[in-house]
Amino acid sequence: MKALAPGTVIFHRHRGYGVITSVNLLTGWIAARFGSESRTLDLNLSTDDVEFADGEAIRFRRAPPDRMPHARLMAMVRELHRAGYQKLYLYSWPKPSGLHWRWHLFTGPRDWMQRPWREGWYGSGADYNVNPVMGWGDTPGATTSELVDALARFDPQGLAQALGRDEDHAAWFAQVCDALLPSYMYSLDMPREPGAPLPEMPPVPVIAVRAGLPAYAGPVIAWPPGWTGLWSRPHVLPAPAMTITGEPDLVKGFQRS
Repeated sequence: MKALAPGTVIFHRHRGYGVITSVNLLTGWIAARFGSESRTLDLNLSTDDVEFADGEAIRFRRAPPDRMPHARLMAMVRELHRAGYQKLYLYSWPKPSGLHWRWHLFTGPRDWMQRPWREGWYGSGADYNVNPVMGWGDTPGATTSELVDALARFDPQGLAQALGRDEDHAAWFAQVCDALLPSYMYSLDMPREPGAPLPEMPPVPVIAVRAGLPAYAGPVIAWPPGWTGLWSRPHVLPAPAMTITGEPDLVKGFQRS
């Protein structure tokens, strides 16, 4: 699959050779110049028979794309778990606006509270809508095996940190994929009513990855191993550093006695 981006030389049956100036891969429309620096023509990749300069047809998938990449990521993580990379974890949560969903793949020790400090890869649904790639050299619409291969080539050292066994999490993740894929994703967000405390065991939110799908009506999704109760534990600041000078420590405005 050739790259399709601004600057690509194309051929149109009525206009001849031209140069793409902008691409919208979400809708399949492009803008291109044909012999004029000041005027562009809008073309649809599904109906206008646009070709690359060497005559290869440019084909655009007519089916609506996923509006979020999480289901594709879940399928990729499941395959990596099967290959022995079980210390790979997928965390997803909504932006404050609720319009888009973020995701974070992280590796190493499974510690959900320490996730932001773990090595891994981030992404956002807002970016995906404009450019539907994960960001590690993959192409739009890449298959699960192609995503795995692209990630392994892009960051072999980072992926190597996911090599190891976490059978509890891998079994949980496989069950979740069987229940949700290919049309739904999970979120590890913990919603609550304004001003109310978090419930003891809130349900795991499930979201459709394409518009027009019915609300999820499958089995209840359990929280991943090591997650239960994290939101109800008290968060205690670490103790101030010890001193052997006999002088009191002042840490963030608190005096240690």
